[in-house]
Amino acid sequence: MNKIIFLDVDGVLNSKFWNNDHQREISEGKYVDPEAVKLLGTLVKRTNAKLILHSGWRFWFDESMKPVRPEAEFFANALAKEEISIYGVTPDLTTEEIRKTKKFSLVKADEILKWLDDNSSFTKWVVLDDLDLHNEEVARHQVKTDPEIGLTEKDVEKAIEILK
Repeated sequence: MNKIIFLDVDGVLNSKFWNNDHQREISEGKYVDPEAVKLLGTLVKRTNAKLILHSGWRFWFDESMKPVRPEAEFFANALAKEEISIYGVTPDLTTEEIRKTKKFSLVKADEILKWLDDNSSFTKWVVLDDLDLHNEEVARHQVKTDPEIGLTEKDVEKAIEILK
């Protein structure tokens, strides 16, 4: 059975708590908490799931998933350290209005559902995101992280249950 983890980054692999204590790392383009990445690695390894990036960070990678910004390079290296990588990204369904208002949560669910429609061999899926994605079906598959603290062991356990 093919399993997918739809991954948001901000509020999941970094947090307001982590950001407050790591201003130097952030100024150096290191926007992800290595401890949260380790937790993600545990989730991926325990479920044998593939990672699909549904974060705005997906625009920081080219078509072959090579980083095009320093933050993305740090992120990719942090994932590689845990022996995991990004399998793909969700399609971009944003409009000019959404980009202007930064209300990306209004289309994230549609992007996830379109990816699933286009990749029907994946039957088990979970969404890691700190935002309300405005869709009941997606909500049943979502582990909503606390943006103040990011991904936790409890979140990982809940995600494992959803992917069973």
